[in-house]
Parts: sequence; structure tokens; C-alpha cells
Amino acid sequence: MRSAIVGCGSIASVHGQALARLDAHQLVAVADIDMARAVKIADEYGARAYDDLEEMLDREEIDVLHICTPHYLHVPMAELALARGIHVFMEKPPVISMEQWTRLKEAYDKRADNARLGFCFQNRYNENVLYAKKMLQSGIYGQLLGTRAFVTWRREDGYYEDSLWRGQLSTEGGGVLINQAIHTLDLIQFLSDEEPISIRAVTDRQHLSEDIEVEDTVAAYISYPHSRACFFATTSYVKDMPPIIELECEKIRIRLEDTLLTIYRPDGSSISSNFMVGDRLGKSYWGAGHLAAIGDFYRCIEEDRPYPIEIYDIENTVRLLLEAYKAAGRRESYGFFTGQDVCADQRGSSVRV
Repeated sequence: MRSAIVGCGSIASVHGQALARLDAHQLVAVADIDMARAVKIADEYGARAYDDLEEMLDREEIDVLHICTPHYLHVPMAELALARGIHVFMEKPPVISMEQWTRLKEAYDKRADNARLGFCFQNRYNENVLYAKKMLQSGIYGQLLGTRAFVTWRREDGYYEDSLWRGQLSTEGGGVLINQAIHTLDLIQFLSDEEPISIRAVTDRQHLSEDIEVEDTVAAYISYPHSRACFFATTSYVKDMPPIIELECEKIRIRLEDTLLTIYRPDGSSISSNFMVGDRLGKSYWGAGHLAAIGDFYRCIEEDRPYPIEIYDIENTVRLLLEAYKAAGRRESYGFFTGQDVCADQRGSSVRV
């Protein structure tokens, strides 16, 4: 298949590397409003460079478009490609607002030629995550009672000053929650495998400049029918560290950190296994699933089978993301969770059924 990338920032190189490792697939074109960046990626992979997405789509015969642009552009670019019958593989986040979520679902439902829309929640493909998922689904270790997760990364003001779309609610959609910690929020949902009932959240800017509109710290409490989750994320730490997720079951506790899986038994003993397989693309704390996720998207197209991370597979993650911001007092009510808001003050609120 013939592929193209729009948005030639740092994550584009990960997609380019993944495509270079896939047989029978070719990166033929890239686009970015900064032509120098587009040319750099194009030269690396033998593709053609453009500074306009529509021009690229008009001139090239493209089967799959990889969307790696600033957050606010994801949906309009997906709409454009899907209407042309071009498969879309989209970087996170899927949307930055409820209005965009509605538009994206409409574009998917009206897509031409049954085009696919897949999302890059690559950590669902981490081998230790998949193993933990099987352990939970087996029921051998009893009911999942609770999940706790921690993301501690580092982002200074310069990170936002270098790319002016970051740090603004209208273009980035938020800070640490929607940008850095969304993958961990997605894994909480993926591993719980239940419909969320409610979420309580607070956001704060503890470290970044007051000139930036987005949060650098978030804490959330999520209720499920049979379990609860406590989630903390910040970009005010001194170093980018691998996220940590712990799953408390009736009979054991499972801990996921980077490519490790550790099982803690009731007698105090534990056993750890490293599930690292093959090369890791991108930064070490991004997880090890990019190649598997992108490769599977292409195989699903070729074999005409569902991709496991299509639009309705991520709806609960989108619900939690948007309602967390609502609960923190930042946004309008989205109506995912019905009923009244509780404790709606500037410290945050909860949304529940």
C-alpha cells in the first residue's frame, strides 16, 4: 500500500520507521506547513514533500494517511481523507472536544469506500499489557478490585514555546492529561474492560508558566461497576519515567512498568518477567508497541478484518478524557455521564449517573 504522513514533527519519524519495516508498503509523500521539516522526512524515506495536505491528496495516489499533526487538526484532516476513501491512522488524541467527537463519528459513518480509521494507542500492544489483560479475563485470580496509575514526566516552558500550538486550549486541548498521560488513561480503561460510571478530577498548573493555559498535573478517581481507579499524572518531575500501573485483584496484584510485569502473591513473594520484544521505536518511555500497532492496522486492511482500536473501541477512553476536564471545571457538560454534578467548585467535581 502507498502511505503518506501529514505533520512532520518528532512522532512522524516513528511512523516512518515503522513503515520502513513493513513489507509491501511504501511511504510516498509527506506534508507539513514547514516545508523544511517535510523535506527532511521526505529525503530520509525517499518520499515527496508538500506544504499542503489537499495538494498532496490531489496529486498522490494514497491508500493510508498517517495524521501526526497538532491536536486541533486531527479531526478536520481525518474528515478530508475519509471522504476520499483513504484509510486513516491517527495519533493521539482522537479529539479535543465533544463537538469534534461528534464530527469524527459522523465522518466515519459517512466515509467513502469503507475506509478504516485506526488510532495509535500503541501501549495496548505492549506484550506485558496483553499478558495482564489475559490474566484478568481468565478469572483465575478473582475480580479486579482497583487500579492505580502514575505518570511522572518532565516538560519545561520551552517545550511549549518551541511549538506555539501547545499550551493553548483551542489548539492542544489540554496539557498532561490529553497529551502525555492519555495513553495511561486508555490502559486503565482497556484493562478494566467495564463501562465507567463516574469520574472525579482536579487539574492544576504547579510547575509551568502562568502564560500557558493548560495543566501540568492531574489527579482523577474513576468508578466502575466492580472496581475503582486512582490516577495521577504530572509533567513537573525531573525526568521522563515509564508510567506505572498496578492492578489489585482478589488473589494477586499485577504491576506494569515499562516492559516489565510483576506479580505479587498474598504470601509476600513476587515474580517479574520482561516482555520486551524486538526494537523499540521512539522515546523509551513511549512504550514498545508502535511497530505492532501500525503493522496490525495494515494487516487488518489487507485481511479485511476489524482493527482492535477503531472509533467505537475508544469511546470509553474519550468519555473519561472529556469528562475529566468537565469534572475539573474547565469545560461544558458533554452528557456522557448523566445525572447531577457533585461538589462543583474550583477544586474539581465529579460526574456520575
